[in-house]
Amino acid sequence: MRRDDHDDDGDDDHHAVTARRLRVAVLAGGRSSEHDISLLSARSVLEALDPDRYDASEITIGRDGRWELGTGDTAAETLPVPYDGGPLERLGRVDVVLPILHGPFGEDGTVQGLLELAGIPYVGAGVAASALAMDKDLFKKVMRDSGIPVARHHTIRLGDPVASPLGYPAFVKPARLGSSVGISKVEDESELAAAVALARRHDEKVLVEEAVAGIEVECGVLGNRQPPPVASLPGRIDTLEHDWYDYASKYEEGGMELVVPPELPEATIELVRRRAVEAFVASECEGMARVDFFVREHDGEVVVNELNTIPGFTATSVYAKLFEASGIGYAELLDRLIDLALERHERRSHLRY
Repeated sequence: MRRDDHDDDGDDDHHAVTARRLRVAVLAGGRSSEHDISLLSARSVLEALDPDRYDASEITIGRDGRWELGTGDTAAETLPVPYDGGPLERLGRVDVVLPILHGPFGEDGTVQGLLELAGIPYVGAGVAASALAMDKDLFKKVMRDSGIPVARHHTIRLGDPVASPLGYPAFVKPARLGSSVGISKVEDESELAAAVALARRHDEKVLVEEAVAGIEVECGVLGNRQPPPVASLPGRIDTLEHDWYDYASKYEEGGMELVVPPELPEATIELVRRRAVEAFVASECEGMARVDFFVREHDGEVVVNELNTIPGFTATSVYAKLFEASGIGYAELLDRLIDLALERHERRSHLRY
């Protein structure tokens, strides 16, 4: 399964790959609560990949951690037990992997580490960037150190007193999860302990974040190191009848509306795009990311909320819709991401360890 990253014929191998259909494995499912969302994204990706360019297959990771090739083939054990004929062995025979996984055990650097060890090109952020973006506490600290405004937060670790020095209302959330799972909006101190207990069902580290009064805006980023990554047009999230951008507003039919571009001054829109790229670069991302912002009500400041290294990826997901509005359709977006994965792998193959 291991590839030789230091093969002197790396350039020849790259030309050989581009001369035939690329063998692509779409890695989907996963052990997190976002398993079903990942499967929806993966189906959209598989349908959009051009069969004249790609020989695509799906590898599904179950909620129990078992890896399956396609549908119904249970020929694999849970990690770390790959064997001949199983899905993990299959990974060693593909040209590039698209990890369409969300949350822990997929978006947090764990799968990326497996692919790095196997020497397999893959789409999206690497190990460090994935782990950093998943941990909202560490991510905010890196943003602040890079001069990028973020919402104030307080971290509650195991053994720490349960308190909110930020006042109320505030949001309480698991530090390393996504899709608004385990998040509560807390209006006063009497609700804090229950909100922390709910978040702790999902993570031992809990964040208390200030509630930022303003407009929620999201922006997509696409690219590697060189040439510089590009930002999409931003979009405003209208949660319609929902009080905030919770799980229901994200995934239920009619739960939210995306307005592209938002009704903001042109200078603010350009600042959103610039800060999206700055956050992408500061967190060492490559490939893709969706950066979520608040445009503060009282002063118009553009504040980073979080960065998602593997955003929802159906054709109607926010990331795809933002780039469609920016002139890059869904199929082309996938082509570019695959090319970026191969470019990074070829570039890094010349490093010596």
